Amino acid sequence: MTKASLAELEAFATVARRSGFRAAARELEVSSSGLSHAVAALEERLNLRLFNRTTRSVVLTAAGTQFLEEILPALAAIDSAIENAGEHLGEPSGLLRLNMAPGAARFVMAPLIRDYLNRYPRMKVEIVGEAALVDVIGKGFDAGVRLRDSVPPDMIAVPIIPEVRLVVVGSPDYLRDRPLPIAPRDLLAHECIGYRMGSGRLYHWEFARGDERLALDVPGRLILDDSGLMLDAALAGMGLAYLAEETAAPHVRAGRLTPMLRDWMPEEPPLCLYYSGRRHVPAKLRLFIDLVRDHARGRENRQGLTGPHAN
Repeated sequence: MTKASLAELEAFATVARRSGFRAAARELEVSSSGLSHAVAALEERLNLRLFNRTTRSVVLTAAGTQFLEEILPALAAIDSAIENAGEHLGEPSGLLRLNMAPGAARFVMAPLIRDYLNRYPRMKVEIVGEAALVDVIGKGFDAGVRLRDSVPPDMIAVPIIPEVRLVVVGSPDYLRDRPLPIAPRDLLAHECIGYRMGSGRLYHWEFARGDERLALDVPGRLILDDSGLMLDAALAGMGLAYLAEETAAPHVRAGRLTPMLRDWMPEEPPLCLYYSGRRHVPAKLRLFIDLVRDHARGRENRQGLTGPHAN
């Protein structure tokens, strides 16, 4: 059997990660037909079917899954060696892939991603939003972004935001003919926008004041799995939303949303960037980690001067 080329292995791994030829072809900047030929050539060399193909899906076979697991470490090592060689040029290049909960992107897009791309013009950044927690390394990501409680224990976590404060908000239109909630149980008489977690569980709104703790299964006819959509629904007057304070803050300042129950709102654990400590950290990721730490220190310094909830 002739040896498979690196291009064929990379083609196979990218199709597997992207779950399709078109998306993989766009990433590799080749034609779909060329990519299909490369994978077919690899299957012929191995005398093994790697994918089950239909007109609607491309799914790894059992043999393909095992083969992918065996070659991924080698491909990662080659990519790392290429990136390490590029470090001698003094400027990183390539693609930084980040996986995060959809709502977390609002916290990292500006200023973190913006500043990173401005500093390193040869870099590209891809953000994949997924509600469910995934194996970031196994899925080909450089790092992930989640609340600290969701970070796997074998990962290194770097806080992006020290604490995430929460708030219940509604639009003036929604509240015009309805009483403003004074205590959490008042929400039972309101239309609330539900949140479906990545686990599939419907999130119960949590409240805390002093020693009191309360989790409410709030009523509502609209359930979403993305905080951005929840924000849009609240702005449209479709009900009350339970959001991160930072997400709602611009709209609160502009008068488009009204906050309530502030003395009952808990704080979530820090939002963290996390990555594997068992692998070499390439320059592109190391520089992003440094940027995260710089921004976190700047945030702490500003809060030390102006107070934690200053606008």
